[in-house]
Amino acid sequence: MNTAMPHKPSTAFIAASWVALLLGAAAYLIGLFNAATMALNEKGYYLTLLLFGLFAAVSLQKSVRDRVEEIPVSGLYYALCWFALLASLLLLLVGLWNATLALSEKGFYGMAFALSLFGAVAVQKNTRDLIAAGAGEAPRGTAIPPLPEQE
Repeated sequence: MNTAMPHKPSTAFIAASWVALLLGAAAYLIGLFNAATMALNEKGYYLTLLLFGLFAAVSLQKSVRDRVEEIPVSGLYYALCWFALLASLLLLLVGLWNATLALSEKGFYGMAFALSLFGAVAVQKNTRDLIAAGAGEAPRGTAIPPLPEQE
């Protein structure tokens, strides 16, 4: 097990992480809501990509962190996390490439998506750092399942 004592993230970094996540996701969603020429099924496609990308990014960050802390993560799950993140990025790229949007709108969606992914990863990192530093421990009475036994 890694014996290095983790540092508690600063309040400014925690706030900046949440702002990045919320600002990126809000800008992306407001852009979708205001896209008058975009069909409803296209809006649904981009909304699903945002949700898929956020989940994949957080899952990958958790898997990487677990491996660093020597918590077992199967190679299959780790590879699926990478595949899901890359698939969401590729699907966004293909969707924007074929969209009938102005170039500035395509860039807006791409940057809002990237900011959202960065924010999600940073918030997840802060959550793990706070728990590891003892500042964000689970409330008493909350059952934490034990790690699986290694053979």
